[in-house]
Amino acid sequence: MNDAVNDASAHTAGKRMDEEDRAPLGMTVRVVIYLVAVHFFAAFLFLLFFLAGG
Repeated sequence: MNDAVNDASAHTAGKRMDEEDRAPLGMTVRVVIYLVAVHFFAAFLFLLFFLAGG
């Protein structure tokens, strides 16, 4: 009986630890949007300089 209680509490503690290690979903979505936007902006600048130089 004691082993079952210990296993359950260890599983719950492990799950709690995993959730604390991850970033909140809203922050993850914002970071992805910012990364995509920055890459689009960089591609636009690259295209602008490429067309102006050629």
